[in-house]
Amino acid sequence: MHLIPLPRLQAAMHLVVRGFGSSPAEVDAVASNLIAANLTGHDSHGIGMLPRYADAYLQGGLKPNAAVSTELDAGSLLRLNGNRGFGQVIGAQAMTLGIERAKALGTCVVALGNSHHLGRIGAWAEQAAAAGLVSMHFVNVISRGIVAPFGGGDARFGTNPFCAGVPLTGRPPVILDFATSMIAQGKTRVAMNKGELVDEGCLIDDHGRPTREPHFTVVPPFGALLTFGGHKGFGMALMCELLGGALAAGMTQRDADASQKRVLNGMFSVLVDPAALADRAGFEAEALAFIDWVRASPPREGFDGVLIAGEPERAHRARRTAEGVPVDATTWQEILAAAGRLGVDPVVVQATALGA
Repeated sequence: MHLIPLPRLQAAMHLVVRGFGSSPAEVDAVASNLIAANLTGHDSHGIGMLPRYADAYLQGGLKPNAAVSTELDAGSLLRLNGNRGFGQVIGAQAMTLGIERAKALGTCVVALGNSHHLGRIGAWAEQAAAAGLVSMHFVNVISRGIVAPFGGGDARFGTNPFCAGVPLTGRPPVILDFATSMIAQGKTRVAMNKGELVDEGCLIDDHGRPTREPHFTVVPPFGALLTFGGHKGFGMALMCELLGGALAAGMTQRDADASQKRVLNGMFSVLVDPAALADRAGFEAEALAFIDWVRASPPREGFDGVLIAGEPERAHRARRTAEGVPVDATTWQEILAAAGRLGVDPVVVQATALGA
């Protein structure tokens, strides 16, 4: 395990992302977003995605320096095309357009399709919350299927995340961000690279039997992840596919080409200015009072207390910013190999990050 100081990791990842031929602004956006995911503890959506991005780019499925384009502008309704650009850039551009429109009209529905991997969806709720907006995001994944439907024995859709954010003046926003699978697919990759098993009830193997071996979602023969909460998680995943996929992107997992390394996302986002809907001060006072009331619940045995959505991520961010970002040896070697495929000297990346 490598514990890499944040400034060194930032410099090293900028080197790798330059290998895509990205503009300086795009290099900074992509590297910063990926590292931010690691800082929040979501290693599954962090720098470990770069090898997959490199493969997608070399296959032609990821288009560096692409920008979002508008296909429909109907006031509070925007339909956008990500043109297979880096999701770290496309997502920010889409949210900027939606935020501007919601500020002007009180609300905006943004239907984004054809974006390459949007990364940690919580980043887009955080962007909206920083502008004072409530937001909800339904996302589908167009790539090799990885999650089985409730009662099914093979994969039929992706991890299909849902996210919501609520801004609170004077306090950090409440950011709920989760995959509709028991765990994110990237977490199985991390577990496999670390030589660890996943918890029971998360996976089935290629014969539909329960397993704890993470490789069944990473290398053939493929099994599948299970949805959280049984039929409830399946229902949420289905709605993410219908809204983020069929409605926003015009594509669902049914259209995926398993031979492609690209990871495309569709995202159906609803942004609301609470000041346009209700008395903002009253809304925030009630929201804060409720959060404090919930937090006052006495800790159950085995727990330190109640945590509100977003708090674990902030704790991870503070600790890793101070202490460095842990990266397992296998993931690090995969990143170095990806750098080489992109024409970046792995020795220079290694020296930049680790000083050796």
